[in-house]
Amino acid sequence: MILRGGGFVGALTGKMRSVSLRWRLIAYLLVLHALLAGLAVVLLQQNRLWLFAIEAVFAITLGLGLTLTRNIFRSFALSREGSQLLREHEFTSRFREVGQPEIDALIAVYNQMADHLRDERTRLQEQHYFLSRILQVSPLGIITLDFDERVMLTNPSAERLLGLPAERMEGLRLAELPSPLTDALVALRPGDSRVIPVQGARRVKCHRGTFLDRGFPRAFLLLEELTEELRQYEKAAYEKLIRVMSHEVNNTIGASNSLLHSVLTYASELTPDNRKDFQSAIGIVIARTEQLNGFMRSFADVVRLPAPNRARQELRPILQNLVRLLTPAAQRRAIRWKWDVQADPIVVTIDRSQIEQALVNVMKNAMEAIGHDGTITIRLLPHATANATTRGAVVIEDTGPGIPEEARANLFTPFFSTKETGQGIGLTLVQEILTQHHCEYSLEGPPGGPTQFTIVFPS
Repeated sequence: MILRGGGFVGALTGKMRSVSLRWRLIAYLLVLHALLAGLAVVLLQQNRLWLFAIEAVFAITLGLGLTLTRNIFRSFALSREGSQLLREHEFTSRFREVGQPEIDALIAVYNQMADHLRDERTRLQEQHYFLSRILQVSPLGIITLDFDERVMLTNPSAERLLGLPAERMEGLRLAELPSPLTDALVALRPGDSRVIPVQGARRVKCHRGTFLDRGFPRAFLLLEELTEELRQYEKAAYEKLIRVMSHEVNNTIGASNSLLHSVLTYASELTPDNRKDFQSAIGIVIARTEQLNGFMRSFADVVRLPAPNRARQELRPILQNLVRLLTPAAQRRAIRWKWDVQADPIVVTIDRSQIEQALVNVMKNAMEAIGHDGTITIRLLPHATANATTRGAVVIEDTGPGIPEEARANLFTPFFSTKETGQGIGLTLVQEILTQHHCEYSLEGPPGGPTQFTIVFPS
């Protein structure tokens, strides 16, 4: 309001000055002609012939004065109109030359300036449109903050990664966002980058940067989901490692066991007392090598997982069969099964044997998490999607103590296990099976429980 008021006062002052100058020129002409009129009276008394000459001079000087005044104030009018057009950001209008070198020079400068401003505005509009389109389609989530560190702009990818609509985030501080990424985003300092685990297997890389806006720094955040990229990188790494290990171990075990079985043939040449100890020792070595071979095969199974042979299957009978299979082990631990069926039947297209293997691993993990005396709840429910279709979902929930904070960031990481004798391939195998089936999955377990493994099958 102050700037607009100041502009109005300035324009009014300029107008008063312009009017004052106009009247000063008119007053000058009136005084000049009054003097000439007085001179005419004197000359008229002496010689009447001078009257005609003086009248002619009056007419000529008055006409010249009015013409000069009009020309002068025409340039003022042009300057006022040009100023008004600039204030209104109207850069498409141009002035024509009037045939006066001084004014035409000003008109040429104004027209050139207006053309430049119009071209610059067009360029900025095109850049703005281009950048807005990039923001809309970019796979990177982008959040810009205002000078008070409040959310000012978010693109669709940021909405997807944060799980919040843009209108709900606008005007909130980062700490006020109800999102799993909130704490990590708040902890970022300018220039920091960090990979954050979200909902089990998902990984999001977050970066905080700054830019200048009208000379003052503002912050922006970039969010990039790395889940599939990291998974493929990890998979390639452990596949190569397992192949090398399997090759070396199998070669060594095959040759060693062959030699050990050959050595057993010499047992008959020993005394009865020594023969028993000899056979027992060799048998233990053979058993240990076979265990090592089985250990390596369990790793190799992850690498050699075949493409799923899909067929239409109903989920509830599959889960019921697995519960029957695991019930004896659950009874020894005093673990009860509970069903919560909200959608029945749920029919999905899957490789039954592979999905059974994945579900068995998840159920065994739930039992081991409970330890003794607890409940495992199996939920079958519909899952609504953004395009109004419904898909089947399975949730396996246990009453265990939840997921330790130190283990949360390493879920689904190959060879990581919280068990003393764990190999760290259970969840890795589950991840590979579910990924090949294009399932969405998550593992959530707040401190104190319960822990939920959710699987959403494709439609």
